[in-house]
Amino acid sequence: MSSEAAATKGGRGRSKDRKPVSRSHKAGLQFPVGRVARFLKKGRYAQRVGSGSPVYLSAVLEYLAAEVLELAGNAARDNKKNRIIPRHIQLAVKNDEEFSKLLGSVTIANGGVLPNIHQNLLPKKAAARKGEIGSVSQEF
Repeated sequence: MSSEAAATKGGRGRSKDRKPVSRSHKAGLQFPVGRVARFLKKGRYAQRVGSGSPVYLSAVLEYLAAEVLELAGNAARDNKKNRIIPRHIQLAVKNDEEFSKLLGSVTIANGGVLPNIHQNLLPKKAAARKGEIGSVSQEF
């Protein structure tokens, strides 16, 4: 059996001509699975880290990032801007109920606050009408 046949059929290990494929590419993710695995190991959250846990965590982080970026992009479009700034992220997070709960205690630098005026501070239109009706009734 020649070395070519051994490389193409069966045998142990990988053939020499194949390029290594990253775990992120295998999982179909943009977030780095290898880096997440390294952080999980270095952080000493557990003695051992399974092979599936960094993949799952990368997928969750990628999903959360995509969701926030979509909402922030909508906020940027509402403000007629092409570029997402921290203000748009702040508006996106605070207007979404679940993200607001998740990131309730987080401060976003240069995020600002939600535009809000308390009801008691707004001018009362109904009170002006009642004043006119009240003045008429006092004449009787």
